[in-house]
Amino acid sequence: MDFKDKVAVITGGAQGIGRCIAEEFQKAGATVCVIDRQQGSHFVGDLADKRMLEEFAKEVIGKHGHVDYLINNALPLMKGIAECSYEEFQYALSVGVTAPFYLAKLFAPHFAEGASIVNISSSRDRMSQPQTESYTAAKGGIAALTHALAVSLAGKVRVNSISPGWIDTAYTVYQGFDAVQQPAGRVGNPLDIANMVLYLCSDMAGFITGENICIDGGMTRQMIYHGDNGWTLKQKEGL
Repeated sequence: MDFKDKVAVITGGAQGIGRCIAEEFQKAGATVCVIDRQQGSHFVGDLADKRMLEEFAKEVIGKHGHVDYLINNALPLMKGIAECSYEEFQYALSVGVTAPFYLAKLFAPHFAEGASIVNISSSRDRMSQPQTESYTAAKGGIAALTHALAVSLAGKVRVNSISPGWIDTAYTVYQGFDAVQQPAGRVGNPLDIANMVLYLCSDMAGFITGENICIDGGMTRQMIYHGDNGWTLKQKEGL
């Protein structure tokens, strides 16, 4: 895939999955613009801050004149109902849903022909562990935002989302139960996500829009019942 002369904007691109996406775009010839809270040579800013989003968008357009790809990857806060405050929940939604919407709005007049938005959701948009409400709500929101934007931007920008499962950003190779519990037989790594991002932005995916693609090694397709295939439920005391 050749992305020469293309401009890719990536939120949360200083580390983890976002960094891998940025590196793969660069290898393919794209110019990459990153916004992240972490200090570095990229644009440093908080995605929950409207002014920061506007300054970032202004800088990108001022330097490059257009945007080809917007990758909304930044990680929202994960806290549950027991400890998450009102302000923290709002912050998670600001990073995970409001910022992707507002960046799409800011860049809308500047998207080039064949432009693509890829939103990074999570398999938690359809399943949960206890005490994850802020993160799960944000990921569910961006998954729904995806198909809404795909319809609103039809004919100009294709919009899709990816829902990663367990992705180890340190590329740890797991053995035993951690690996074999997953139908694919291993834990995922950032390249599993980055490869799909680049595919969805390429001409090869020209007929795909409004879609969510779950990349989780098959975990969300696996039915789990007590006593079946070695799975055992251990009840908490008092239940």
